[in-house]
Amino acid sequence: MDLDKAIKTRHSVRRFKTKSVDWRDVIKAIDAANLAPTAGNIPTVKYIVVTEDDKIQELADASQQDFIATAGYIVVICTDPRQCERSYEERAKKYCPQQAGTAIENFLLKITDLGLSTCWVGAFNEDQIKKILKIPDYIVVEGIFPVGYEMPKESKQRLKPNLDQRLYFNEYKNTYMKAIKKPEAL
Repeated sequence: MDLDKAIKTRHSVRRFKTKSVDWRDVIKAIDAANLAPTAGNIPTVKYIVVTEDDKIQELADASQQDFIATAGYIVVICTDPRQCERSYEERAKKYCPQQAGTAIENFLLKITDLGLSTCWVGAFNEDQIKKILKIPDYIVVEGIFPVGYEMPKESKQRLKPNLDQRLYFNEYKNTYMKAIKKPEAL
């Protein structure tokens, strides 16, 4: 799929078909996530693929979002801030979520490219998630991603925000750009 098409068509899905997903596609999406930029080339992002039905149900319960249990796979994306903190101290608090965000965006776009669907779930009880998946306390759970094939849509995709209302030049709220001078020919 063309990148622009993947960006424009990607959307959150909360209804999945019962059709089974090829696990290799899930790994391809994680591999794309793993290629995201990292601060100082320090890889902080970790991935947990959950396939066991009972654990998937427990994750749905810990999120209080029933639709999670209908997916065949769950990918839990976490960060391990320890090495980043050693290198960047206080700035690591910004860098780890940024790294997770870049990895997640790659993951979301690859999922779309593969014809699969997901929803970025950020509301969950982190302590319960850690207990279910035996995640150490120092790890931060960044998001939960149920993966499957989308049920046929009954409604149209929501409109994306208009760039004109979000783009500024040279300072906040300045919506006008000064004319750019062409460089003189050599």
